[in-house]
Amino acid sequence: MNEAEVALVAYRLQEAREVLEETQILQAQHKHRGAMNRVYYAMFYAVLALLASRGLSSTKHSGAISLFHREFVKPGTIPVEIAKFLDIAFDLRNKCDYRDFIMPERERVDELLVAAETFVTEVEYALAASPVETMERA
Repeated sequence: MNEAEVALVAYRLQEAREVLEETQILQAQHKHRGAMNRVYYAMFYAVLALLASRGLSSTKHSGAISLFHREFVKPGTIPVEIAKFLDIAFDLRNKCDYRDFIMPERERVDELLVAAETFVTEVEYALAASPVETMERA
């Protein structure tokens, strides 16, 4: 990775960590819909960091998630049991953000917050464990 790519990966990981903090604040204020949104975005920003580490990107969330599964889950870099929480959060976030009268339960958001923390940590481990030459595309 070049210097700009390294900076972008670090920035996106920082975004993911900050959004996890925002989620806790929203949950404490009983703002579960907003917290669900932030849970998803924490994982999404971590995915964007992974993609950036390989010079990949997508203009759509579904495209980024598809690339994530193809490049990192299928080869085993990120375990399937952790990756599934991104899909769950994406689905629930879409329902909460775009459908009327959908309110996530506090317990479900709490569970997904724990999963998001694990997800972001797993992404950080994957990035730290990958030598630069394997993270670059030829």
